[in-house]
Amino acid sequence: MSYAVVTLKKGEGRLLKSGGLWIFDNEIDTVMGHYANGDMVLVRDFDGYPLGRGFINQKSKIRVRMMTRNMDQEVDEAFLRMRLKNAWEYRKKVIDTSSCRIVFGEADYLPGLVIDKFSDVLVVQSLALGIDRMKTDIIRILKEILEADGISIRGVYERSDAKVRKEEGMEPVKGFIGEPFDVRVPIVENGVKYIVDVKEGQKTGFFLDQKENRKAMQRLCKDARVLDCFTHTGSFALNAGIAGAREVIGVDASETAVEQARENARLNGLEGTVRFECEDVFAYLPRLTSEGECFDLVILDPPAFTKSRRSVKNAVKGYREINMQGLRLVKDGGYFITCSCSHFMDFERFTQTIHQAADRVHRRLRQVEFRTQAADHPILWSADNSYYLKFYIFQVCDEK
Repeated sequence: MSYAVVTLKKGEGRLLKSGGLWIFDNEIDTVMGHYANGDMVLVRDFDGYPLGRGFINQKSKIRVRMMTRNMDQEVDEAFLRMRLKNAWEYRKKVIDTSSCRIVFGEADYLPGLVIDKFSDVLVVQSLALGIDRMKTDIIRILKEILEADGISIRGVYERSDAKVRKEEGMEPVKGFIGEPFDVRVPIVENGVKYIVDVKEGQKTGFFLDQKENRKAMQRLCKDARVLDCFTHTGSFALNAGIAGAREVIGVDASETAVEQARENARLNGLEGTVRFECEDVFAYLPRLTSEGECFDLVILDPPAFTKSRRSVKNAVKGYREINMQGLRLVKDGGYFITCSCSHFMDFERFTQTIHQAADRVHRRLRQVEFRTQAADHPILWSADNSYYLKFYIFQVCDEK
């Protein structure tokens, strides 16, 4: 089989050569040979040096996504099985696999692909044309790998409904792959029961990336009064309740999410301790401050305020404002958890923003720990986009 050959411009491909998986449109000198978008191509440096092979898409600014550094490696069923087996074996070592992310795109050398496992259901998100064409084979192979470990998958749901698919020239797709099943999937994480709606929930249905962070905050919650902001379906609030908090308030602007959170509270027998409010957090927190409220623990887990470099400045203002509001509500000696899930709000900028917020409201922060996303969302150092979650725990101390 003959493949088209992509040749880079002289001096380009710095990301690729440092271990990344992307080649951008402005880095390419020539493409020689016949191909269709989504096809595998061979990649060479300006001087002919072999760099590997990946799939091409002329409709995307990420023109080539690399699958292997080996120019002679066929990307066939055996190759996909090797990649998927490696991803699964890694998760078995580092995380509770009852519910976990099995494939995390570039960090598992399967660019554009996310696969989450919720109990005995898989949720697939395919965001790049080349990997989308392999989707059916990938799902079949992964089910075979899991079956060999005694895990029978009863259903697969596709959540390829992200807007970025349009940047690849693809329409959003959402629906069952194979036989239909009940899309409300019960799971247990850190001793907390949830119903995950894989059809209507955000992203793939549930945010698995905070699993270890939710567990870490439990030790702060015994007999505490807790405020969980941007609670979504209640995960931090419910972890606080399970850990023995005396009162927990969860707040989110989505009525659908709040109703799901209330159902999850009932599922765990926590409806007497954990309550949820449907409110705009930015308006709700100043109101609590004006009423003289204070908490032993305040948690801020907002959605990404920026999804591009262009909007970072506005995002900084948003993060600074919400952190100022949250800090005002922590009692002296209490604890403050704050996070950002935006890749573009990098560690240095996020840290500086928190520092500015604390200065402006005259609160002193003593860092308890810094964490990031759970190990089933691995950070590939040469793929910057795989590092996105920043999670701080502070004690808030007023100087006497």
